[in-house]
Amino acid sequence: MKKKLRSIFAILTALIILGSLTACSWTESLSEETDPSEITPGIEMPIVPTEDLSDAEVPQDTPVPSDTPISTPAEGSTFQIQFIDVGQADAALISCDDHYMLIDGGNRADSSRIYSVLQKNGIDHLDIVVGSHAHEDHIGGLPGAYQTASVDLTFSPVTEYDSKVFNTFKAKAEEQGSGLTVPSVGSTYELGSAVVKILGLNGGEDPNNTSIILKVTYGDTSFLFTGDAEYDAEHTVLDSGANLSATVLKVGHHGSDTSTCYPFLRAVSPQYAVISVGAGNSYGHPDDGTLSKLRDAGVEVFRTALQGDIFCTSDGKTVHFETQKQANEEQVNPTIADGSGQESVDHGGTYIGNLNSLKFHRTSCSSLPKESNRIYFDSRSAAVDAGYAPCKRCNP
Repeated sequence: MKKKLRSIFAILTALIILGSLTACSWTESLSEETDPSEITPGIEMPIVPTEDLSDAEVPQDTPVPSDTPISTPAEGSTFQIQFIDVGQADAALISCDDHYMLIDGGNRADSSRIYSVLQKNGIDHLDIVVGSHAHEDHIGGLPGAYQTASVDLTFSPVTEYDSKVFNTFKAKAEEQGSGLTVPSVGSTYELGSAVVKILGLNGGEDPNNTSIILKVTYGDTSFLFTGDAEYDAEHTVLDSGANLSATVLKVGHHGSDTSTCYPFLRAVSPQYAVISVGAGNSYGHPDDGTLSKLRDAGVEVFRTALQGDIFCTSDGKTVHFETQKQANEEQVNPTIADGSGQESVDHGGTYIGNLNSLKFHRTSCSSLPKESNRIYFDSRSAAVDAGYAPCKRCNP
């Protein structure tokens, strides 16, 4: 009997101790995490396990998408631009992996030239045709393309324009079934491994300033086309914040003095520039001032008037140029830049600054600005102190 009593006593003692410990633990938990006034008597508080986050995946910042389309050339991919010599006009054929885009087609008289270029290259289908704006020297020859090739898309900044040439262009596009499409700024289109992005259009009231501005990206190389965009359109696309940087710039408006303003050229920062222009044209294109800007920026220039058709190929890393005709650098971008055909006057300064670009040069530099844009310095330090940067070509 005594043994049974001891056993019962031991069990009761153990239960009392266990109950005390449990109550103590529960009270501590409440004191740390819960306001006692919020506890309802008679309701058991559930124990919520603490989540172990030691191995949890920490969310990463969402990457900000680049405004430059990503182009990844596949193995065996090819890319070429043929800047077609159509005199005082514009035309460029872009080929990538058996996909084709034609940007402008010269004047009406160039229709047969466009036809023959496509025929010679065995091209019977064009993914995209771009009429950069409504002027004849850009869309006049495009009917030649429609005569020999089917077309998926035809881009134009406008669908109505009061001219016979434009109406013919529009009718040919409609006959193909594509009609005219006004592309949206920011829209992108695949051209084989290349990507075409619309950066701007209708940047001003003048037809030149309605020009479609687009960039073609192939791997790490890119090519900017601006039609006849002038300062107004250039500033509009600059203000939009678009990424204008490009390896090659097709210079706007045939190298006119109304295009290629300094802020625009700085934003593009091209290594190469192509000017589509007619020999001995009555407009004086390309303008000496435009050539001076390109020289100051260290840009290598090509001109259809002197070099005929210009072929630019890319392997996705670098570009390579070949020309139909040979011309040296002094012919393409001559040293004399004052437009008078006379050598510049020697003012005795050791260095010559460009009032527009704020760069300074040696007096022997081939990139000297017009006389009206010059300032003279007696020393290098004087030029630097005045806020001028050294020319990359002559390294003063």
